[in-house]
Amino acid sequence: MTTDVTIIGAGLGGLTLARVLHVHGIPATIYEAESSPTARTQGGMLDIHDYNGQLALKAAGLYEEFLGLIHEGGEASRVLDKDGAVLLDQPDDGTGGRPEVHRGDLRRILLDSLPADTIKWGHKATAVRPLGDGRHELTFADGATVTTSLLVGADGAWSRIRPLLSAAEPEYVGISFIETYLFDGDTRHPASARAVGGGALFALAPGKGILAHREPGGVMHTYVALNKPQEWLAAIDFTRADAATARVAEEFDGWAPELTALITGGETAPVPRTVNALPIGHRWDRVPGVTLLGDAAHLMSPFAGEGANLAMYDGAELGNAIAAHPDDIEAALTAYEEALFPRSADAAAEAARNHELCFDDDAPHSMVALFTDHEPTHR
Repeated sequence: MTTDVTIIGAGLGGLTLARVLHVHGIPATIYEAESSPTARTQGGMLDIHDYNGQLALKAAGLYEEFLGLIHEGGEASRVLDKDGAVLLDQPDDGTGGRPEVHRGDLRRILLDSLPADTIKWGHKATAVRPLGDGRHELTFADGATVTTSLLVGADGAWSRIRPLLSAAEPEYVGISFIETYLFDGDTRHPASARAVGGGALFALAPGKGILAHREPGGVMHTYVALNKPQEWLAAIDFTRADAATARVAEEFDGWAPELTALITGGETAPVPRTVNALPIGHRWDRVPGVTLLGDAAHLMSPFAGEGANLAMYDGAELGNAIAAHPDDIEAALTAYEEALFPRSADAAAEAARNHELCFDDDAPHSMVALFTDHEPTHR
């Protein structure tokens, strides 16, 4: 094929697309704003689903390497009330339907699978304009420009590419996370480590929760969830770590000490993260020469665990569509988007529904019901 594939963003989705294209002998170039693969830490644990994320890794020829990354026991889940009573304890059954891996490790195997010149680091896209006939010109922060006949926005929630296709913008969903870590938890924080268990912890009450993941090496990665307006979070000075931690911990006064220690015992400065989402069912009309994948296409709250999985699956499906229609890119993009829209709408609806259940007036019992009664609708 003669079409040059330009991907904006070296996240999991963009990397998967480039890798699947490479498997099919189709070159692509990724432009990434970060200066290097190690410019920042790459988040925490991801559960990679057998019906989308794992299929993407198989299409990328990386499934066996992925199996070597699995955190054994990480599929375990626990639901606790604010007094520390265990309401649900689901062990990892070892079936591998949703095994846990570290995002950074997963990204590394994707990076290592690409030719060395695939990614142009330190290229922050600042503007894009159509040139006609499906071609676009990109401008980067350093003033450099590039033109392309196939542009893929894999650049996340605040995509620079999305406005070519859609006027939609992410909106705050009403919940914020405050993120922190405890290290060497089994030795230094044994009560909290026992509360977390072997995988994921959901300690919930109406409008709030303490969520945590066990990571390799005894790390406890905590997300404090609060149903608060953005102004409440903005009023906290997170540059004063101790004061910010104390203010957040006030919201959990009276909770079991092994749970609140996941906040007050944090060994990293607390990091606030607002949760935003695009409208459920976000879609666009076909625009020649450009499309989106991952959060750029369907940003949703994390309560269905689908963000990374869908990004990789999008990348694999788009790569396969391009390979199937090498001489008709518009046919490839049409086929890709026709499948993208319904699957992402189903997942976004599930994420919104799960978000409500996690923190509704019946929490944590509504979360127990979710684990025991609910099956994903988009499989």
